[in-house]
Amino acid sequence: MFFSAMQIEQIEEVLVETIELQSQSMQRMVKIDFYQHGSVEETNLLLFNDGQDLVTMNFKKIFENFYKANPGRPVLVVGIHCGDDRKNEYGMSVAPNFEGLGAKASLYEHFIIDELLPFIYSRFHHLRFKEAAFAGFSLGGLSALDIAWNNPAIFSRTGIFSGSLWWRSVNKDDKEYDQHIHRMMHLQVRNDDYRAGLKFFFECGEQDEWEDRNRNGVIDSIDDTIDLMRELIKKGYREGKDIYYLQMPDGKHNVESWAKAMPAFLKWGWGKAV
Repeated sequence: MFFSAMQIEQIEEVLVETIELQSQSMQRMVKIDFYQHGSVEETNLLLFNDGQDLVTMNFKKIFENFYKANPGRPVLVVGIHCGDDRKNEYGMSVAPNFEGLGAKASLYEHFIIDELLPFIYSRFHHLRFKEAAFAGFSLGGLSALDIAWNNPAIFSRTGIFSGSLWWRSVNKDDKEYDQHIHRMMHLQVRNDDYRAGLKFFFECGEQDEWEDRNRNGVIDSIDDTIDLMRELIKKGYREGKDIYYLQMPDGKHNVESWAKAMPAFLKWGWGKAV
């Protein structure tokens, strides 16, 4: 594994560095952006899937504004750009979905845990990380949640923006489809043990989509998110303390909406009141 430094940019107090890291498990170069504030030795780590979306939303400016309001809460943010085979690299490591998508999710998890994190700890060896979090958008949100859930010794927080929590093992149009057993993330949480200390941030827009498979007047993305929160509550997590839910009336399934939700996510995870 090797990396090449591509670009370093200083924007007021936020240092932005872009590198390319050769992954053995993914068999490709992975573009990564590091957003670092100051030179504080003790900090927190936040990984983001779909790091290219952070660039689109001008995350560095959002990050600067966060620090102006929350001094002394350092976070090293790592934006991992997706590859050309995003629909296979993101997903759930347990198995592909009914369409066969997510077939490389276990390889991607291996890259995160066994390649990227050791690289970060080595490159930033002068820093002490208090905690690690993983977040993402849409399918990248599902991937981040799956990896955080399956590695609770590493991650203590996860952020899911418009998460693809519909991910299922049987087509919803199939007569055998049962959302209680065929939504894969819900089933995984239901069947697994409680992960002590893990906290969850969910964002969903009321205009994320228009599908309403059960005709209850609530779009599927909201139903899927709330249903997963219910599974977590049954598992022992507490809404408000362990689970934060942001439902945006004007929120859509796009970068602009996720940018609007980002300050709330950063404040939830690393704001002064935490």
